Amino acid sequence: MSINGFVNNDFETFHIDGLEARMEAIQTRIQPKFKEIGQELVDYLSSQLGNEVYLHIAKHARRTINPPNDTWLAISHNKRGYKKHPHFQVGLFDDHLFIWFACIYELDNKHDIAKSFLANFNKLKKLPTDFVISLDHMKKDSISLTELKEEHLERFRDVKKAEFLVGRHLLPNDPTVTNGDALIETIKATYDQLVPFYKMALSAK
Repeated sequence: MSINGFVNNDFETFHIDGLEARMEAIQTRIQPKFKEIGQELVDYLSSQLGNEVYLHIAKHARRTINPPNDTWLAISHNKRGYKKHPHFQVGLFDDHLFIWFACIYELDNKHDIAKSFLANFNKLKKLPTDFVISLDHMKKDSISLTELKEEHLERFRDVKKAEFLVGRHLLPNDPTVTNGDALIETIKATYDQLVPFYKMALSAK
């Protein structure tokens, strides 16, 4: 079975005015693709990690007025949630698709995870040169891997709201984005590079 990629109409979802109208478009256009892609990735990561992982699709349930500027799927070893744990993400803003290994501000054990990343800073820097870093999952901004400095990880360690996400951005007109099968392979290849850091975060003490 061929998997559907993302098209311009999916990215244009984030230009729809109003919470209800945008959420309806997210639910009808994007979330069915997240379910397809997510199940494929859950199966893949479970086999790669040797333990079960679970798919979570963002519900945006806390929103009452402002419509979301992005949406995502997350994969975590925890069945009940993902925000307090190291996890993987795939999602969309209006101008790019993101593929992340994510450690966000709600993370338990953030200090020890940051220490572990700092101790393995050179390994992080050896990730592929097209990888990018986000220091705030709410913002579109990213820095290239080449710009990553130890100070960014020190801030992640020391500042409660600081975050650390590493992975790839793909533009809407990238042929990989529209071809679901090619996209899956790109996501898997990205995760292959990031699994060692996921394991590192899970075992950090």
